[in-house]
Amino acid sequence: MEKTKSAPKDISSAIELLQIRPPRNSVASSASITPLSLPFGKKKPQRLVSLCIGVLGQHLEDIISDISEIASEFPAGIKLVLLAIARRRQLLNDNVLLALAENLWETLDLSGSDVTDIGLLKVSQICTNLRAVDISRCDKITVAGVTYLFDHCRSLATLRCGGSPRSEFTARRCLSILKPKLDNVDGESWEELESMDIGNGAQSLRWLVWPKIDEDSKIILATECPRICVNPQASIGFRGVRVPVEAMQSVTLDHVVVEDIDPKTWAVSGISHAQRTPIASAEDAALEMSIAEKFRLAFIERDAKLAPKRAKNARQHRRRAEKELLMSSTSAKSVALASQAGKFLHNRS
Repeated sequence: MEKTKSAPKDISSAIELLQIRPPRNSVASSASITPLSLPFGKKKPQRLVSLCIGVLGQHLEDIISDISEIASEFPAGIKLVLLAIARRRQLLNDNVLLALAENLWETLDLSGSDVTDIGLLKVSQICTNLRAVDISRCDKITVAGVTYLFDHCRSLATLRCGGSPRSEFTARRCLSILKPKLDNVDGESWEELESMDIGNGAQSLRWLVWPKIDEDSKIILATECPRICVNPQASIGFRGVRVPVEAMQSVTLDHVVVEDIDPKTWAVSGISHAQRTPIASAEDAALEMSIAEKFRLAFIERDAKLAPKRAKNARQHRRRAEKELLMSSTSAKSVALASQAGKFLHNRS
């Protein structure tokens, strides 16, 4: 490979070994690595494939600019592991995501990354089989990005969100697209309708992981979106349906894909595997936006809520001022009476 000739021999060797498809029973060779595809918590000896991925992960900063060329022939499972390492190394952005994206993926953990709406749009067009996505602490993703995700990933059943002030704000704004849009249903229950009758709501979503959800949002979801279970407990089923591993708060979404990788691979960036939590950690708290930014977002949200009331008050003040002008000014009264007389004569003619 031309772009890796100057790389150390251990990186070049690791790349060559990974481009040879591993055995079928290898973790990294699975076309679709999901938390349900392997026995959870079972410790196995580290494989050669995992050792090679660990070497690439430790030098990810050096090869990140050429990652699309380096990983072009890697199996989908290996690309997913590299994505998980890049996220833990704080290197995950739109370019890295799109360089590794594979249509065989069923889970996607973007939490705490720099992925934007554009990256989420493009990856949702590639990975249309996604069943679980984590966008918690993604401060560059807005309602537009979440809308793209639901439009293209029709099998998306689990969504993780919130975790930072900006992400909490985005999650509240997303309530409008989670609600079903019912038209011409003649009083039928929306749960009994076919998907074609429900408009463009999040039709497949069943599990919403939003740990810091506010009470108003929780009431809205419980009332208008009864199909969606918010923050399900691991030991509790929902209407006879077992809670999937992807919807458990205690488990990081991409935990299984890096289960066989040495945590030292990403510990060089100060993030250890044991310290990583699915929603927030001490490092994430330090990276939260400033107090001034929190106040700015709170002001924007409050301003949007009060805008209709301000407009109504302005109309009332204008009408009151016009009335007071008529009562206090003789010339204004004359103009008003002349106008009324003109209208009366025009109607008579």
